[in-house]
Amino acid sequence: MATVFSDRRAAGRKLASRLRRYRERGDVVVLALPRGGVPVGFEVARALKAPLDVLVVRKLGVPGDEEMAMGAIATTGARVLNREVIAALGIAQDVLDKVTAKEEQELLRRERLYRGGRAPLSLEGQTVIIVDDGLATGATMRAAVRALRDKHPARIVVAVPVGSREICQAMKAVADEVVCATMPHYFLGVGSWYSDFSQTGDDEVRALLDEASRLRPGPGHQGDGGAAPDGSGHADGG
Repeated sequence: MATVFSDRRAAGRKLASRLRRYRERGDVVVLALPRGGVPVGFEVARALKAPLDVLVVRKLGVPGDEEMAMGAIATTGARVLNREVIAALGIAQDVLDKVTAKEEQELLRRERLYRGGRAPLSLEGQTVIIVDDGLATGATMRAAVRALRDKHPARIVVAVPVGSREICQAMKAVADEVVCATMPHYFLGVGSWYSDFSQTGDDEVRALLDEASRLRPGPGHQGDGGAAPDGSGHADGG
């Protein structure tokens, strides 16, 4: 029977137990993918006594079926495309560019909203743990990893409480290490493994980031840093 998390905060505490080797290290930064990854990342950062920040990534949804990802983008300008979906649906370049432009505006809005004037963490030479509430297609996480490579971290660790076994394994090709606390044989989607998978709101994201910034100054943070235990099965790769 696969693990079912009561909510994202509980999932974060579970995930943190798989990351204990990174606890109280001066070179570790936790980046959460808003919005659902922030409650998870908050608990991870608090358990590891590491600073917390966000990396805003947006899915590029297929027009008319926005839940289907044809790619993803990050605030650094990184874009990952699902060429198979684009080819299968015959999505034209101008349609792709229009969706990208729209999501770029939302990226900038969220970046301003969540940071509230705080400068981003310095990531160069750091071990960066990217956290989300789960891995389904992996499109947004791939965009996040690609964006981070431009920041020259020493190591990128992808960490999620639950994920598709196939995608967790595939993520090893892009990250230095992958930690999936739970990899069900029958995945069924991220939300199926949470008792409470209600939407994380912007106010909750801001409140958690504000609280994290007061907990602990982080290494290389140009201001305040913040910081995040427990699981069943993980994949490590590099």
